[in-house]
Amino acid sequence: MARDTALQARAAKTSETVFSVYSWARPTLSFGRHQPASGLYDLERIRAVGLDVVRRPTGGRAILHDREVTYSVTAPLDDAEPLREAYSRINQILLEGLARLGVVAGLATPSERAPAPSIRPCFETPGVGELVADGAKLVGSAQWRDGGALLQHGSILVEDDQSSLPSFAAGGAIGSGGALAQPATLAALLGRAPDAAEVASAMFEAVRALEDPEATELDEDEIRADASQHLPRFLDEEWTWRR
Repeated sequence: MARDTALQARAAKTSETVFSVYSWARPTLSFGRHQPASGLYDLERIRAVGLDVVRRPTGGRAILHDREVTYSVTAPLDDAEPLREAYSRINQILLEGLARLGVVAGLATPSERAPAPSIRPCFETPGVGELVADGAKLVGSAQWRDGGALLQHGSILVEDDQSSLPSFAAGGAIGSGGALAQPATLAALLGRAPDAAEVASAMFEAVRALEDPEATELDEDEIRADASQHLPRFLDEEWTWRR
């Protein structure tokens, strides 16, 4: 999260766009920027199973980062430029990358408004414009605009462990509403579980095909020092549990 925040600040200064794909070193529960969490999740239970916890700088609802691949996009964005246009362009890259993996996906068009930032899991229902396959949510995405730059995060499910999230709620805080809808997964759609490197390769091929044939790989040393400056916030439990 610190790295993506640093890349967002870099985009505002340099007008550079970076598309990243990564996995997590440890299973991690992430909350959306405005999602309520304090008193609603059982911290002892979370610690007992060895989960790390972080709050994303982007919005949306809870995600378990384990059997999934995360992507992020940081790009310059004028205050007058609609976020929806950037969202649409990123979706086209995701769709092309998924197609290169052999997955046919499309845009969700639910009749309801986007869900509020509640305790319920991100992958319970797709929001307008999120990516679905066989009618179920496959990719969840959220944006944040700050200082003349965009940060968009998203999670691509490889296998389904999101249904375990209600077990971390404190005292039934998830509430009623019936069983959670089963999301789509790459493993189910492909009959195998691709690793992060394969997903990244497909996405970067899509970037070069649709956006910039001369796109090059970022040297992580270029951003490491800036990212370290943002680490204290994301390690701060007051930030994580501030809502």
